[in-house]
Amino acid sequence: MTLGVIILAHTALNRTAEIAQYWSDYGCKVAIHIDAKVGPVEFGKLQASVGHLPGIHFTPRINCVWGTWSLVQATITAAELLLAQEPDVTRVLLTSGTCVPIRPARYLIAHLEEYGQADFIESVTTADVSWAVAGLEAERFTLYFPFSWKKRRKLFDWAVDVQRKLGVSRRVPAGLVPHLGSQWWCLTRRTLEAIFSDPERDRRARYFKQVWIPDESYFQTLARKHSHKIESRSLTFAKFDAQGRPHTFYDDHLHLLSHSGYFLARKIWPKADRIYRHFLTKRSLTASELSTSPSNVDQVLTKAAGRRQTGRRGLYMQSRFPLAGQVRSKCAEPYLVLEGLHTLFPTFDGWFAKATGARVHGHLFAPDRVRFHGDVPVYAGCLSDIAALRDYNPEAFLSNLVWNTRGEPQAFHFGPKDQQRITSFIASDASARVTVITGAWALQLHHLALPFAEKRKQAAILQRTEAEHLNILRSPSANVKLLTMTLETALRDPRRALVAVLEHQGLRPGVERSGLPSLTSTKGLAEFLQDLKNDGLRLHLVGNVRDIPDDTPEITRSDYRKTGT
Repeated sequence: MTLGVIILAHTALNRTAEIAQYWSDYGCKVAIHIDAKVGPVEFGKLQASVGHLPGIHFTPRINCVWGTWSLVQATITAAELLLAQEPDVTRVLLTSGTCVPIRPARYLIAHLEEYGQADFIESVTTADVSWAVAGLEAERFTLYFPFSWKKRRKLFDWAVDVQRKLGVSRRVPAGLVPHLGSQWWCLTRRTLEAIFSDPERDRRARYFKQVWIPDESYFQTLARKHSHKIESRSLTFAKFDAQGRPHTFYDDHLHLLSHSGYFLARKIWPKADRIYRHFLTKRSLTASELSTSPSNVDQVLTKAAGRRQTGRRGLYMQSRFPLAGQVRSKCAEPYLVLEGLHTLFPTFDGWFAKATGARVHGHLFAPDRVRFHGDVPVYAGCLSDIAALRDYNPEAFLSNLVWNTRGEPQAFHFGPKDQQRITSFIASDASARVTVITGAWALQLHHLALPFAEKRKQAAILQRTEAEHLNILRSPSANVKLLTMTLETALRDPRRALVAVLEHQGLRPGVERSGLPSLTSTKGLAEFLQDLKNDGLRLHLVGNVRDIPDDTPEITRSDYRKTGT
């Protein structure tokens, strides 16, 4: 297999030269596009430094503007040049001038060979999952965008507002279903040739020229039409903050990137000398690097982003104003909200009640009826199990339940199928302790005897609902004590997950507990989740699908350990 690499660069061309030489040393063919705004002196230095290397090509230069068709045109020009000039190229990898290979190229090539003719491109339908960090989603395909968002922001916003008021709605070309995804992909020659030779290519190009940020949708949409098999994931690690800006990695991120499990990373600071020196040197991976997972670096940066948004309560510093308001307990005593735990552990309720002394209810906010402990129709304080009475004032329902059971901790299950109105109340209540296994609904959905299409539809709805629920619990004004872990994390180490749940309740050291709850089978779950991803569903709450074990080991009494806080 011969790998072709496209490099789109506009700054720090000295680093572009180093990266181009790296790919050339591994026998890859490289097409370099330099933004037309770069001066002739800088461009000439780059040509002089790498132009003589085998397999290096420079493409015609285009003036590139963020969020416009120019970036797609630069990519198409480079890809067509590679396919025409290098007949041995079987795959094309799209990178930027700040994308550094963080695993040796031979590992990447071996990985691609293992997957045969699969195309690696994140491709997500806007109707199912919100992909964009901020900004337009479905409207980017139905409105016109004649002005640059970066250079003419006021005109851009004015044009969008006018079109909304006039009810403008462009028609998507027949046969296309708009998809979004990371612009950093790796496609086979066969798929690219099919895209470029399609009789409808010119008409579709005219359509995408008026789509906002088409480099996140053009190939992502057309690959769905022409690819034989799609692995809906990017080989390049690119993380964005809450404002939609890409994270920049510096030298002190070297260890994090080394153990990330990705093949490339963006975006690397041009002066991160240690990173460039380490990763652009021929080497072999260590045992610890080989055993790492992409979820590791995801979790670290997600935690960092959360801290940046919400800060730390009680910390006063120049860079952040204090959080608004005061911590207030809206219920008489602490109560526990359990999300996803009985899906993983069918016998969880009895075990948890014995370990904590709490009264464990079912889904108090189920749509059809209230499920009190013991399935009784009336509970403490004459609270009824009739859903309509509860939903008249769910906040009062919960506060009354806690008030009337003072002295006995109350716990109840909650999930994306329940009535969600209570979420804001729980989030603002300092008495609430919430534990969430994010994506646990996928395990329950996997075991249902439903057609795949119906499961996919439900998965999209459940994930969207859970994401909105988590956003409220994590909001800056929230006072809730929150513990979250992904389904992948819980299944990789279920014992540690249970210990974390108990520690979250502030148990005293030496609390005696006999046995641990049994685990639901996960056989076939990883394959089911990958099928959902390959069908266009971005499972951002489940964790790394490829790290989920095909089945989970049984937890026996001999596995029990006493733990303290």
